[in-house]
Amino acid sequence: MGKYFGTDGVRGRANEELTAELALSIGRAAAVVLAETRTDGEHPKVAIGRDTRCSGEMLENAIAAGLLSAGADVYRLGVIPTPAVARLVSQYGMDAGVMISASHNPYEDNGIKLFNRSGYKLSDAAEEEMEAIMDGRQQVPGLIAAPRHMGKVFDWSERAAVDYADYLRSCVSFRLPGCKIAFDCANGSASATAARVFRDCGAECVFLNDKPDGFNINAGCGSTHIQTLADYVVKENCDLGIAFDGDADRCIAVDRDGQIVDGDKLIAICAQSMKQHGLLKDNAVVVTVMSNLGFFKFAQEEEIRADTTKVGDRYVLERMLEKGYVLGGEASGHIIFSQYMTTGDGQLSALQLLGIMADTGKSLKALASVMDTYPQAMENLKVTKEERARYDGNPQIEAYIQEQQELLAGSGRILVRPSGTEPLIRVMAEGKDQKEIQQLVERMAKRIGELLH
Repeated sequence: MGKYFGTDGVRGRANEELTAELALSIGRAAAVVLAETRTDGEHPKVAIGRDTRCSGEMLENAIAAGLLSAGADVYRLGVIPTPAVARLVSQYGMDAGVMISASHNPYEDNGIKLFNRSGYKLSDAAEEEMEAIMDGRQQVPGLIAAPRHMGKVFDWSERAAVDYADYLRSCVSFRLPGCKIAFDCANGSASATAARVFRDCGAECVFLNDKPDGFNINAGCGSTHIQTLADYVVKENCDLGIAFDGDADRCIAVDRDGQIVDGDKLIAICAQSMKQHGLLKDNAVVVTVMSNLGFFKFAQEEEIRADTTKVGDRYVLERMLEKGYVLGGEASGHIIFSQYMTTGDGQLSALQLLGIMADTGKSLKALASVMDTYPQAMENLKVTKEERARYDGNPQIEAYIQEQQELLAGSGRILVRPSGTEPLIRVMAEGKDQKEIQQLVERMAKRIGELLH
């Protein structure tokens, strides 16, 4: 990770770590790097989208000012999902896209994620060049454009939401008459698009948490607070519920009994269906080391290869592109269908699931029985930057983790990893007994914290 860019763009507490000044600097550097890719001398064209956080407009204006001052034209897409920016950059022939969002984090946080003209995240090399410009290590003549060469702003917000929804509906065609579905929009980006995306599916659609106020994004709702939706589905006799996160690149579902169908199960459902229809290239899917043991058992029984990467959607996508695979994702509900999108898309995942329900005539509960989920427990250990730095390669911690793994005697597994987006070390364990593994992760988190002090 660089000085500013982490595994998923630039993240931080809005107006403290992620300031308007930093956003302006990112905009200027981005304009310079993008200009290098043009050979016609025209202004680089950059699309900007954001989620519903109160800091979104401040950061949007700041990064737009940076882009404009360095000679790039800015196209505002308004409140829109992250995958919409990735898709529309390519569809509109832009040079790059910017998404302002901190995904599933609380409203106090925000982030800046950049996409290239093909809709993929910027390369490490491009991010490193931007950091060098931002820090003054790389001098750029004419970084500040002359008045006649400054960029212009175009408002494409109404057009963007319609074009994105139309594209998603073109990917899957189905009807679910007589089905009642609750959608939890997390008071985030899906609030601006979900009604357009799902209105023609034939089902009775109810949209929850779709009235953002700048502060309620992900607050007790959405895919990270799934119980809210589960309770509603049971109370209102829905056939299923689908929850998105703040920028709508994740999707988690619940069946009619309120049982959670997470990303692992959604990937399993889609993988089985795609294999049956001859659409699963090499009968392979890409998942991360965080996928449940039950998924790997499912894959073995279905003769599907589970290609495993480290945690992070960018690593899943890299492996998919390397091998040409068409399906991959994470237990968090970040699922990539590479024949349609260059990144995870919660609403596309929901459409794929609903399409399978229509095709098979099966309920979500029946589809989800494709795999059994092993009990899993996780503790998030909050750490300072200094403690995080002491974690990597710490021999005492490595020995301690190995010791605890051996105590499981092959009946489970332990995974300890730093978060790529938050100041946390995640301690996860899976095994046969929920109570035992919960006690294990609590004990381990406490001990690892002691070793880092």
